[in-house]
Parts: sequence; C-alpha cells; structure tokens
Amino acid sequence: MIGLFMAIIIFNVLAFKTNKNLTAKQIAHIWSFTTAFQMSCDAYIDLKYHAYWYFTKNVDWAALPANTMLLPPVNMMFLNWYPFKSSLIKQIRYFIYWEVCLLTYESITLLPEPWGYFHYGWWNLGYSAIINPILLVILMVYYKRFVN
Repeated sequence: MIGLFMAIIIFNVLAFKTNKNLTAKQIAHIWSFTTAFQMSCDAYIDLKYHAYWYFTKNVDWAALPANTMLLPPVNMMFLNWYPFKSSLIKQIRYFIYWEVCLLTYESITLLPEPWGYFHYGWWNLGYSAIINPILLVILMVYYKRFVN
C-alpha cells in the first residue's frame, strides 16, 4: 500500500506541475476516459479471467485508488509531452521510451507488500509489452478525435 500511495502522489504532482499544454477540460476528459476504460478492461482481465489484480482477486476498496488516481496522471504526462509535430522517428522513439518506463514501473509494482500492490495470475510482462502500445494508441486516438 505504501508503494501505491507514493506512486499516486509522485505521478499526480509530476503531471500537474509539468503540464504546459493540457487545459482543465482536456484533463477532465483524459481522467474520465482513463478511469472508465481501465475499470472496464479490468472488470474482465482482473475479475473474470484473473490475469492480474490489485491487492486481492476480488472487488475491494483498496484497489479503488489504483483504478481512479494512478493511471490518469500518467496519461496526462504522456499526452502533454507527446511530440505531435515531430518526425515519425521521434514519435516512435517517444513510444519506446514510454514502453520501457511502463514495463519498469510494472516490475516495481510486483514487489512484495508494502511496496508492491500488483499481482499476476497468468499475465506476464510480455503481455504488457504487447498491450501497452495498443493502449497508448487508443489514448491518442481518443485525445485527437474527442478532446483536442
């Protein structure tokens, strides 16, 4: 639980202190989309298929901060710093950088409690390595079509 609260504080402070491009309306859109999308996906991946979970395999209040306050600021940072007007090479390099950071962070969350809070069933980092870029592209498409 300590790791989760530290991550929430660090990610939120970093996201809001470094934000130069996103308006309050855009942040609200990103926050709502991220929370709804994550909870929808986790309902199947976590609760139905037990691929991974926060804290316990069941619905629990302890996972609520992870579902509502952890990923939205990360998505804010991703979009705020994204090199939209740069070359394709720079954009690909940006994706690779984020992929490495996301996989590293996920590895840290797998540490034993109190630092870690994420647990694998049959999931592994390989699946995350494949899914993360897809999720980031979905976020970008949502941002470009409905927010920006």
